[in-house]
Amino acid sequence: MRALRRQERAITGNRQTSWAFADAYPGEDDAMLRARDLAHAVGVRTVSPGTGTALRLLAAAADAKAVAEIGTGTGVSGIHLLRGMRPDGVLTTVDTEPDRQQLAREVFALAGFAANRARFIPGRALDVLSRLADGGYDMVFCDGDRAEYPEYLAESLRLLRPGGLVCFEGVFADGRTVDGAHQEDEVAGLRELVRDVRDSDALVPALLPTGDGLLCAVYRG
Repeated sequence: MRALRRQERAITGNRQTSWAFADAYPGEDDAMLRARDLAHAVGVRTVSPGTGTALRLLAAAADAKAVAEIGTGTGVSGIHLLRGMRPDGVLTTVDTEPDRQQLAREVFALAGFAANRARFIPGRALDVLSRLADGGYDMVFCDGDRAEYPEYLAESLRLLRPGGLVCFEGVFADGRTVDGAHQEDEVAGLRELVRDVRDSDALVPALLPTGDGLLCAVYRG
């Protein structure tokens, strides 16, 4: 029994080391580091390097020309998305804080993106999403109010073309989603989202253990 416990601890340790290595694998340039520094200064959470790389990969795999982002922050995830998108692609990014969007504009320019590569819309996500075009997007990335994630899902499916991708950041909520002791509204909403995505006949889902959990799905249409 003791040998088995030692083996279990070794496996767990190896997994943690491997996940940490995978998350740090991409490396980050000056523009990304600047975006992270700004996020830290204004108190905004950001996607991990591994999550950002996954988003870049998914945007490239989808050959995305139009991407909608909920939660601009200071531009960390936006840089990743833009780097994965087609050279003529446009990122439509929504945030409740215009001041943060101005910081994102600055880091996008630092990263070498022309001003017309991003469309910044200030406002509450659910108000803005309702005004965007049906079926006009190749990918939707959600990193806003986690309590509203189930509602974001419904809007995202309306926005996506068949074969498009929807992704939700932070679905583990620092482990609270899988811990039955936590019953907050935010956690309840995340559990509802994970079930709805898994059980939907219209979606092909995957829950990626990167960062704080990245829930992704392809919309069959």
